[in-house]
Amino acid sequence: MRNLKSIALALVALVTFSATAQTKKINVSKSTINWTGKKVTGEHSGTIDFKEGNLTFKNGYLKGGSFTVDMTTINTTDLKGEWKEKLDGHLKAEDFFGVDKFKTATLVFKNISTKNKTNYTVTADLTIKGITKPVTFDIVINGNTASTVVKIDRTKYDIKYGSGSFFTDLGDKTINDEFELKINLAW
Repeated sequence: MRNLKSIALALVALVTFSATAQTKKINVSKSTINWTGKKVTGEHSGTIDFKEGNLTFKNGYLKGGSFTVDMTTINTTDLKGEWKEKLDGHLKAEDFFGVDKFKTATLVFKNISTKNKTNYTVTADLTIKGITKPVTFDIVINGNTASTVVKIDRTKYDIKYGSGSFFTDLGDKTINDEFELKINLAW
């Protein structure tokens, strides 16, 4: 009899959680990632596409999220023609993201600090090239959209090409270790 009560209470708790927790699948065709990488002589920018992703809400508050990015879609938008093709190819090569071997990158929310119902600070596990490291960023929820800027130190993911932190005498060929992702989500 006692076990039956325990099972009944567990089921009620599960149904209650399920009723208040909502998982919102992102619309990958409306969600965007814009990247910017800087170097001594300027910067380059482009896009990369989501493969899938979702955010979880409970009682209207952000409680979780996970995303998969299709690394094969790295696209430079500030160049055209031969220079664009060269940079796209180099970013996809082993010097940078090694997309032949690592076709996706993932981001999984681990800790969410609520500032208010629309503003949060998230610590997440980011996996690039099979290496997982924590990243922290602020995210703003606005209706059926969310936006954030994530700064990533590429050297933590064994992307050292052109890094002044690892190589000397690079001069104007030095590439900043940190790159930026401006992310807009829609569901």
